Amino acid sequence: MALDIGTWDLACQFNNTDHHTELNGTDRLIVRRGQAFTINLYLNSGSYQPGYSQLHITAETGPQPEEQYGTRAVLGLSDEIDDTRWSAAVSSPSGDTVCLSVCAAPDAPIGRYVLTLDGHIQFDFILLFNPWCPRDVVYMDSEEKLAEYVLAQDGIIFRGDVEYPVPLAWYFGQFEEGILDACLRILDMNPKHSRNPGKDCSGRRNVIYVTRVLSAMINSNDRDYGVLEGCWKDTFEGGVSPMSWRGSVQILRTWSSTSCLPVRYGQCWVFAAVACTVSRALGIPCRVVTNFYSAHDTNSNLVIERYLNEKGEIDSSTRDMIWNYHCWVESWMTRPDLPPGFDGWQASDPTPQEKSEGVFCCGPVPLRAIKEGELTFKYDAPFVFAEVNADLVHILKYNDGSTRKIVNEQKVGQKISTKSVGRDAREDITHLYKYPEGSAEERQVFEKANHQSKLHQQQAKPGLQITIKLSTGIRKGCDFDVFAIVTNNTEEDKKCRLVFASRAVSYNGVIGRECGFKDLLNLELAPGGERKVPLRLNYSQYCNNLTEDNLIRLGALLIDSSTKEAVMAMRDIVLDDPEIKIRILGEPKEKRKLAAELTLQNPLPETLQGCCFTIEGANLTGGSSITEKLESPIEPGQEAKVKIYFTPTQSGLCKLVVDFDSDKLGHVRGYKNVIIGK
Repeated sequence: MALDIGTWDLACQFNNTDHHTELNGTDRLIVRRGQAFTINLYLNSGSYQPGYSQLHITAETGPQPEEQYGTRAVLGLSDEIDDTRWSAAVSSPSGDTVCLSVCAAPDAPIGRYVLTLDGHIQFDFILLFNPWCPRDVVYMDSEEKLAEYVLAQDGIIFRGDVEYPVPLAWYFGQFEEGILDACLRILDMNPKHSRNPGKDCSGRRNVIYVTRVLSAMINSNDRDYGVLEGCWKDTFEGGVSPMSWRGSVQILRTWSSTSCLPVRYGQCWVFAAVACTVSRALGIPCRVVTNFYSAHDTNSNLVIERYLNEKGEIDSSTRDMIWNYHCWVESWMTRPDLPPGFDGWQASDPTPQEKSEGVFCCGPVPLRAIKEGELTFKYDAPFVFAEVNADLVHILKYNDGSTRKIVNEQKVGQKISTKSVGRDAREDITHLYKYPEGSAEERQVFEKANHQSKLHQQQAKPGLQITIKLSTGIRKGCDFDVFAIVTNNTEEDKKCRLVFASRAVSYNGVIGRECGFKDLLNLELAPGGERKVPLRLNYSQYCNNLTEDNLIRLGALLIDSSTKEAVMAMRDIVLDDPEIKIRILGEPKEKRKLAAELTLQNPLPETLQGCCFTIEGANLTGGSSITEKLESPIEPGQEAKVKIYFTPTQSGLCKLVVDFDSDKLGHVRGYKNVIIGK
């Protein structure tokens, strides 16, 4: 007998809290698969009779729902919930209020659903992946990790240099208003959905498929309504510098509100951060990782060749590059499509570099496949393997046209980093990607991956050695010395040529203009002797050559005049920005107005114009940024100081992300952790 249903209550407050989605708001039903949710049905007449009352239920997603594709489920009432499939049961005693429990299958497609009761009562809900459900392929069995990789709305991304990783606070904001809708819209705008919406919606049961779609759709290189357009030039006409973004919220809102036109501009950490926001919003545990000295191997030979002339100048015609650092994301999932043992963290890269199956995307590929050299495993294992393992070979082109390999100890794939769980400290995860250098396991991996260049490396110690040392206290605005330390390990006198050069460099390895240069044609070294050769870098020379990355590359090339043997050292300097001092004025409590007092001292010997501070933070600034412009310029040594008011909306630990912008310093970043009381 059918139930005479009058009204109903979706119990959004209870259900969303139970399903860890309440931060999205409680004005609509947002639940996770493999876990029951409750609907209260109020009857006009009669009462529910166990074993006698009937209820016909359908759940549908996508424009062409079909049972065979998993996009339509038809179910009746069972005695109890079965969390292995779509099921429904009544959990209340007989009466005029029916407490209906519904559970989506743990492998149901995610997305927007319509639930229909007895053919005429309909309501909408959103279904997400469920990392709290042991039957879901994204299941993660640690509450501490779930808090970090699914629920945390802010985090740390590492930039800078291998010798000096620089933490950058980022506001992921996956629960801010409108963000989940933007994330679902990304899935709907992807070309696979346009070509075959039924098949695409069915594919959304598979986290591997969804992750791959996101990798392609965060960039816009395929002219596919992707979220971000990349730009690695010195100027950012028609958009804003990637350094100006403090979080993902503004990017996703801009994309969604401008008819899905790509937002200008992103670089690798921005692509990765937005991918992390979308993944977490959909329920996929995700983290941003940074690989220092990351190789971009375009011809798949696992070798990055760089040619230099006798002045130390690098031939920039090759597409193979070494990036100072490169960011991508890792997502947590099982891999039933691969042999056992390859579950867990999977790397995928939304930064457009090379095409995969005809589209600019990369991954997901298991970290263990990279570590074990399993280059046939899906997806894009050879490219990621090269990013962390390619061999860097420098070749000297002499003026007479002859060439010679240069001895250089720079290694690809160092200090692979991510934010620690529950702390802002850097966690080194290099061991998840590769075995210790020189180990028997590493050699076995290289043999499996046919990495001939690494297998044939000779470890003979050269007679001449060169290293680069830095003076202390190097910061933007000052003059400083760097040193080439040259050693003769032979038993004979040596006459050498030393070329010691410094150039501005972008984080992706593109060399800029000169910042200082020295060419010593007749450097004499006694047996066992050592020389310390200084190079002065003056602010007046480097100030206009720097990119926003604040990087200077030092290169020292030593050529033996008699044997023509060459050794080389390279090192990058990160010029420290001044510190932004952040004071919170007032007692931090939710819904109580606070002030952030922000102070920055001008470290440059010249005046700063067009200065402004901007703050942003999850649960702190209402999902938007707040900017305060300074009316007067800031003289050398003078402090820029403002107060910006904001009202926290949620209690707990939050990150206030701060940006200072000016004509000469560019974007300076800082952050402060704030504990907001109830």
